[in-house]
Amino acid sequence: MKKTIIGLLFLCLCLPSIQAQEDTIRTTRQVMRSTLYGIGHTNLLDTYLSPMEYTGPELRILRENIRNTKYMDSKVYRQSLFQANVSLTENKAGTGSEFAFLANWNLAYHYSFYKSGKWQLQAGPNLDLNGGMIYNMRNSNNPVNAKAYANLGASGMAIYHFKIKEHPFMLRYQLNVPLLGVMFSPEYGQPYYEMSIAKDFGKNIRFTSLHNQPSVRQFITLDFPIRNTTLRVGYVCDIQQAKVNHLKSHMWSHSFLIGFVKHFQIINPYQ
Repeated sequence: MKKTIIGLLFLCLCLPSIQAQEDTIRTTRQVMRSTLYGIGHTNLLDTYLSPMEYTGPELRILRENIRNTKYMDSKVYRQSLFQANVSLTENKAGTGSEFAFLANWNLAYHYSFYKSGKWQLQAGPNLDLNGGMIYNMRNSNNPVNAKAYANLGASGMAIYHFKIKEHPFMLRYQLNVPLLGVMFSPEYGQPYYEMSIAKDFGKNIRFTSLHNQPSVRQFITLDFPIRNTTLRVGYVCDIQQAKVNHLKSHMWSHSFLIGFVKHFQIINPYQ
């Protein structure tokens, strides 16, 4: 009798541990992280600083984190994407230079609505935050224009898995389009000190949409193994343009990148 009671007590103590292990298995998150570095070409236009286009090389870094969530049977994926690029450009006549910097953070939730064989298609909303500046080295008056804008948009992704001599490859294409947002912009000829003195930013914060900010970001990446490492090569087409406060601006970038990918699991028994 005593042995039976001890056995029952031991079983009761073990059951929570077994259940926790089962919950842990159910809440395992698949995570993919990558860091890419690249070089490319930029075409700049900012009529607040100059009516001329400036072109030149750029350097870019891109960091990405993707994991599946617990929503809709883990068919929703959370993507956090950060990228920053710097460029040094010249005008066509060679009489002036501009230095530009732009940082972008993008948060997207993709729903996997199609998965069959080698193909997987995802789509969903995204939040897009941007900040930076353009400095015209020739201007003595108004030499700098700040860049700050935020958007809500749509994001889509197509993934294709295939093998070459039993080695797994993954080809991916992603498209991000801003739909609604707000943007900071000075007025034509308005100096920054005037804004700081007047403290009236009503004319400098503008709502944006497809009619005055027709922009797009496109990504193409290819993952392939080299021994125990997953290598990634990619191409980014970053088209940022706007027409607000009677000012035109664009930053057209084309970059080729290379880096590494890490895959691992996060186990959280409390979710």
